[in-house]
Amino acid sequence: MADSCERKEKPKGFKALIKSWYFWKPVTGIILGGIGGFIYYYNVGCASGTCGIASNPYSSVLMGGLFGLFITNRPCGNC
Repeated sequence: MADSCERKEKPKGFKALIKSWYFWKPVTGIILGGIGGFIYYYNVGCASGTCGIASNPYSSVLMGGLFGLFITNRPCGNC
């Protein structure tokens, strides 16, 4: 078992950042999580409006995007 976790360095400069996986991995997670949140709202939803997350499509997409960010942006995921 490794004692330390080697992390890749953050790219230098805006153009290098946009072209790197360091930027696109969390963005992809947010987009896919948002799509998943909307699918959850559409299929499960809450018709009565008493559910905090599932009754509003905006909150479902927001929560899905946050879950996608948390999943893809784990600290030291390669350990």
